[in-house]
Amino acid sequence: MVTRAVSRRASRRSAKPLTDNLKRAAAGKALELVQDGMLLGLGSGSTARYFTEGVGRLVAEGMKVRGVPTSRATAELAAELGIPIVTELVGQIDLSVDGADEVDPALNLIKGRGGALFREKLVAAASKRFVVVVDESKLVKQLGAGVLPVEVLPFLWRSTAERLTALGVTLIVRGGEETPYVTDNGNLILDVTVEGGINDAGAFGVELKKIIGVVEHGLFVGMADTVIVGGPEGPKAIGRSGGAPGRPS
Repeated sequence: MVTRAVSRRASRRSAKPLTDNLKRAAAGKALELVQDGMLLGLGSGSTARYFTEGVGRLVAEGMKVRGVPTSRATAELAAELGIPIVTELVGQIDLSVDGADEVDPALNLIKGRGGALFREKLVAAASKRFVVVVDESKLVKQLGAGVLPVEVLPFLWRSTAERLTALGVTLIVRGGEETPYVTDNGNLILDVTVEGGINDAGAFGVELKKIIGVVEHGLFVGMADTVIVGGPEGPKAIGRSGGAPGRPS
């Protein structure tokens, strides 16, 4: 038993550097899309961090770009790297790059397990092109393999939770009721579990937004133009309509 446990721990340790390499490769592929003068959406999370660090290197080499960060943590990183930050928009963001927790075959996403889903969705919606970078472990046949984050107002949040559970889901408060996780927007996150997965992500997202008290949810349906997947054979870009990037009409 002890030998088996030690073997499992060693396996996890060896898997992490491999996963990190896949994430770094996917982010590196996305960096090829960056051009001088662009306004960039800078995502949150481990894979998006590699992209932001890469943008920092481009800036250090003289490229002129600006960034719209999707979280306070990303804003702090961008500032450290010398990337000029924009917090108010007139017009659109040229290119946004972010990670995802789950990606289905139609390039629909679950995001927000890092807690920045609301700002991430605002930035993605304001972008001409939204590119997602993941390692292959994030690919799923159907969304809902793990929890779906739902951001809710703290005021009367238990009433909001009751309305959510009426949809037939189970949920927990991220961080626990005594010391809940608080988003950059001052809200709470309810991690929702849908037994058997989410059959119709678009319809389910609409139902969630109808619930009073829900600020935003982590379903990103029809928003990703391209997904860059890091795998053992190198990063692969998957676009809509058989590989052609661009938002559906």
